Amino acid sequence: QVQLVESGGGLVQAGGSLRLSCAASGRTSSSYAMGWFRQAQGKERTFVATINWSGSSTYYADSVKGRFTISRDNAKNTVYPQMNSLKPEDTAVYYCAYKFGPYYSYYSTSYGYWGQGTQVPVSS
Repeated sequence: QVQLVESGGGLVQAGGSLRLSCAASGRTSSSYAMGWFRQAQGKERTFVATINWSGSSTYYADSVKGRFTISRDNAKNTVYPQMNSLKPEDTAVYYCAYKFGPYYSYYSTSYGYWGQGTQVPVSS
């Protein structure tokens, strides 16, 4: 089993920044990719960003490209999405996800473990 614990969510004003974190623990594999997804109230969960094992490759949803940056610290088993220039439409519950294997994916079905989610309300 792999446990994922997210932190860093909270109310932020439009135009502001927030850095989330997701720490993995338990029986993590020797290499794994990580992803972030979000779910706004009444909507389906959608892809936000993903990063490969080494941190050398990332991929972003068009809606966050240029504003969000994902990074990781494998010594700490932690992934950090830095979210800048936040907009009210970024308001959602943000989930981190763990994928076996080194390559990233933007498909939610590729991920085997999910965090509990952290709320990010962005006020206008």
